[in-house]
Amino acid sequence: MKAPRVVDTTLRDGSHAMRHQFTRDQVRQIVKALDAAGVPVIEVSHGDGLAGSSVQYGVSHTSEMELIAEACATATKAKIAALLLPGVGTRNELKEAVARGIQMVRVATQCTEADLSEQHFGMAKEMGLETAGFLMMSHMRPPEILAEQARLMESYGCDCVYVVDSAGALLPEGAAARVRTLKQALAKAKVGFHAHNNLGLGIGNTLAALEAGADWVDGTLRGFGAGAGNAATELLAAVLDKLGCNPGLDVFRLLEAAEFVLAPIMPFQPIPDRDAIAIGYAGVYSTFLLHAKRLGEKYGVDPVAILVELGRRKTMAGQEDMILDVALDLAHKSK
Repeated sequence: MKAPRVVDTTLRDGSHAMRHQFTRDQVRQIVKALDAAGVPVIEVSHGDGLAGSSVQYGVSHTSEMELIAEACATATKAKIAALLLPGVGTRNELKEAVARGIQMVRVATQCTEADLSEQHFGMAKEMGLETAGFLMMSHMRPPEILAEQARLMESYGCDCVYVVDSAGALLPEGAAARVRTLKQALAKAKVGFHAHNNLGLGIGNTLAALEAGADWVDGTLRGFGAGAGNAATELLAAVLDKLGCNPGLDVFRLLEAAEFVLAPIMPFQPIPDRDAIAIGYAGVYSTFLLHAKRLGEKYGVDPVAILVELGRRKTMAGQEDMILDVALDLAHKSK
């Protein structure tokens, strides 16, 4: 197993768990701690990417451009990255994020819609950015289909294509098979893996991906992210260190960052509880969890029933309005 490039996405995926309420001061403290611990890439943006602040996805406390600018001003070694979802973020937001200092953009599409990213990778390369592509909800398609989509992203100029377990639904064998197939299919692009912990397999799946050849992996401090959270960056660093493939992360500085910088501002600790496990079991987008809990309480419906029905309907990211439809349908049927 080789030492991977580790991307910390506490300030992006963790934005979901934070209900997008990060402040400039919090960003400064977290970036400073991650940078000092040797994390090479730190992702900062609304949880749903550039321009994600909205009634549908969640309104930010502070403009993401202000947060990006703060992160770029704070980091001394780490690259600052931002997420962009085609159809949410546009060229204008990307240009502004570049002006604020980002050096990488990660373009995310559903795992069968890589063709939507062509323009965005082209723009990113014109702007001199390093690029990564996210194939979201990768559990929904077999490795061969993902490989076709990955080749499209590579042809558009993507530097690293990620298998993204958005629902935390993959088992280690499935994570490894997808990474292995992408490694065989891509000529130049690296392969990454982004885990969610809904079945308690965030670290396990990440290690399986690394054994299959993954070049980049993601984590968040204390696993702070959507659903049951992500692979914990500090835990991943400790495991990699024990395996002899630490890419230069300071394990104990990361432990301190998790315990003394992030933990005091966390509204809760994501864990694989009843509702989060239902997300992984049903194969539903992890960001749906807080919406399902809120609407379940409002309409007197079990959140698990909402999540299972969303899984039956094969809902995807961007269909947050379906959560309300399902909650109302179930509430009506229960009368």
